[in-house]
Amino acid sequence: MLKFAASIALSTTLLLSSAPAFAGGREIPNDMRPCRTGKGPAVKVEIAGLKEATGKIRVQSYRGTKDEWLKSGAWLNRIEVPVTAQKMTFCLPFGKTGEYAIAVRHDLNGNGKTDISSDGGGMSNNPSISIFNLGKPSYKKTKFALGNEVKTISISMKYM
Repeated sequence: MLKFAASIALSTTLLLSSAPAFAGGREIPNDMRPCRTGKGPAVKVEIAGLKEATGKIRVQSYRGTKDEWLKSGAWLNRIEVPVTAQKMTFCLPFGKTGEYAIAVRHDLNGNGKTDISSDGGGMSNNPSISIFNLGKPSYKKTKFALGNEVKTISISMKYM
């Protein structure tokens, strides 16, 4: 249990420490229209297991590369909204096909700070997180291929 708690704490710290908007990333609204039309490339992200319907949730997309995965300021798109339910769905449009990865964080009390004992996180492909990888699984475990379709992925949130 201690290993799991430490791994969640480290994972949450990494997700919470994402940099504010830089030139490379852009904050977008959660517009579901691109995912409804079936015309991609876009990813419909279904998030389950949110601990409570409070605070804020942040969904960020990255290129599925070693050099960019979870690197500060390397995210492509970010959606950040209040949590309204324990299951939420988001749509992330992409400009072109390729390999991508998604990181999610739940700032449970919405204070914008890392609260290791309460905040949660999740990633595409739901990789296991351990103290040995410092809560940052390899890009190889989180990346997925995206063509010109709307791909649906499910992310299960993890908390301490």
